[in-house]
Amino acid sequence: MASKVYFVNLRSRSDKNNKITKIRRLFEKAGFDNIIDEGDLTAVKLHFGERGNDTFINPVFVRQVVDKIKEAGGKPFLTDTNTLYSGSRHNSVDHMITAIEHGYDYAVIGAPIIIADGLKSENIKEVEINKKHFKKVKLAKDMVSADGMIVLSHFKGHEMAGFGGAIKNLGMGGAPAIGKKEQHALKMDVQNDKCVGCGQCAKVCPEQAITIENRKASVSHDKCIGCGECMTVCKPKAIGMDWSSEMNPFIERLTEYAFGAAKPHENKIGYINFLINITPDCDCVPWSDAPIVPDIGFLASTDPVALDKACYDLVNKQSVNVHSMLSCDCKAGEDKFHALRSETRGSHQLSYGEEIGMGSCEYELIEI
Repeated sequence: MASKVYFVNLRSRSDKNNKITKIRRLFEKAGFDNIIDEGDLTAVKLHFGERGNDTFINPVFVRQVVDKIKEAGGKPFLTDTNTLYSGSRHNSVDHMITAIEHGYDYAVIGAPIIIADGLKSENIKEVEINKKHFKKVKLAKDMVSADGMIVLSHFKGHEMAGFGGAIKNLGMGGAPAIGKKEQHALKMDVQNDKCVGCGQCAKVCPEQAITIENRKASVSHDKCIGCGECMTVCKPKAIGMDWSSEMNPFIERLTEYAFGAAKPHENKIGYINFLINITPDCDCVPWSDAPIVPDIGFLASTDPVALDKACYDLVNKQSVNVHSMLSCDCKAGEDKFHALRSETRGSHQLSYGEEIGMGSCEYELIEI
């Protein structure tokens, strides 16, 4: 049976039909007010953006969701987990400072911030899932403890996952550092003929697993945690993994973690994806490249697989922004994320999510 996915476009010619009112209407049409009971401590799961990034979800948009949760009787709080790599969100102090710098202050949002995995990513709860890769997954305890959750995701490309939407946001973003390590479980290698010895990979490595000798980078597999941060800064693309054998298992581990993060909330979880500023990279990078396609709109569903599939399809229908990283001959209707990074397997999030019972790839797109 096809899942319902609700969609609003970005056209507006009046104050009664602007983006603010469209988000509120989307929340109502998706039935999210019905999954919130009086007094529910409701997590608003989102990504605050790395310092230097500017394409995270607009705090003004997030405020609309917070207000709708309050109107339904809930007590909302903004939440995410600390990063595995070193950066401006590696611990809760830096994470909250970055969030506030990006406009996620109580005065703007009307809700407090709780970093769900604690000060140093040690606030952990295991959830049993009994899937192929994991019998149990290690999740951020305060996210699991919430009475319900609304997941807000900026839909965009991703260096390893192909694209990031609701599944990626919940899977990697619902895990503490140890859970992120379990999902990655990858080892990086260097192609010496491409390496120019610039040392950027060594600078960003959170485990000091990369050294530069004789103007060539070398990775210690004993120290490498597979976070992939080195790949994002390597301009000659000299560092990477065995994509042919590693990609599908990585995607499956990520999706199983998303399944686990959703499981404690059963019928008390909703998802909204923002199809704007569709950049080539995750908001974890400290920059924001030009969008690969035009802005499209906002979508909502209680089915994360159907939601991500609808977003994936809508992006692929677009013509390419020729002033973006995707300036190749990729036509409307062709896979934009595969054109960006041919070695990734983004759509496997969808097929595997359906296989493990997280949702359906069949959807009915309802424009409101």
